[in-house]
Amino acid sequence: MRRIIGIAVCLIAALLPVLSPVAAQGIVREGLTLESRILGHTVRYTVYLPADYATSSRYYPVVYLLHGYTDNDMGWMQFGEAHLIVDDAIASRELPPMILIMPDAGVSWYINNHDGSVRYEDFFFEEFMPQIEKRYRIRAEKRYRGVAGLSMGGFGALVYAMKHPDVFSACAPLSAAIYTDTQVAAWPQARWDHVAAVLYGPGLKGEARLTAHLRANSPMHLVAHGDVDAMKQVRYWLDCGDDDRLSSANALFHVQLKERGVPHEFRMRDGGHHWPYWRSGLKAALQFIGEGFHQF
Repeated sequence: MRRIIGIAVCLIAALLPVLSPVAAQGIVREGLTLESRILGHTVRYTVYLPADYATSSRYYPVVYLLHGYTDNDMGWMQFGEAHLIVDDAIASRELPPMILIMPDAGVSWYINNHDGSVRYEDFFFEEFMPQIEKRYRIRAEKRYRGVAGLSMGGFGALVYAMKHPDVFSACAPLSAAIYTDTQVAAWPQARWDHVAAVLYGPGLKGEARLTAHLRANSPMHLVAHGDVDAMKQVRYWLDCGDDDRLSSANALFHVQLKERGVPHEFRMRDGGHHWPYWRSGLKAALQFIGEGFHQF
């Protein structure tokens, strides 16, 4: 009998990893909308709520997670599997429970354009954030608010954190779409006309593209000429693949931060400008942001 019991105990122990509970699933809501007076149209967004949101009365920290160029608010869920990554990380206590907010920014690059015809940045701070933080149980304080994104969204995350250091405690861009002045001046005209003209002005060529509006929204210029003490109010995590076409500008941005004495973390891992890279880096980026949500 003792032998039988011993064998049973061994079998149960061996099966425990297999029988361990699956991570509780968070709540994903897509196709949500918000009316914007500033933009003059309805804006869609996606939200991720931690698994215990529906059964608790607590308030949660928030990360605004920004999508890339030509994508939309559903990209981080559809292609990035952010909900699965965050579910597992919260279950293993590698992440504190948090809310993720993913707005649809179209191809606005998250900024106001040169002639004020598209004022996405004004919309984000004057309409979107205030309404979102009333709709959901969010701890609406700088300490419990982070911003992250990929490519165009990484650009947006940097611009928002650097221009609004009183709003965000941490910023984590992945493969941020940032460029040096030399790179911008050398863009093929077709690329400028298709991507940047609506933002900074049509028909510009060479160094004429380096307008005051472009400089005011360039992370390179913001770090070179901005208020260092203000920049130090935000914790920065930078991550870009070594095979990414944006790697050189990201590396130079890292050097600029170092030269100006702005503390930050910089990672250059093996990979390119694609979803496998961003999926593999999301947890670490959110962990960096989440560290600030704890009390030490």
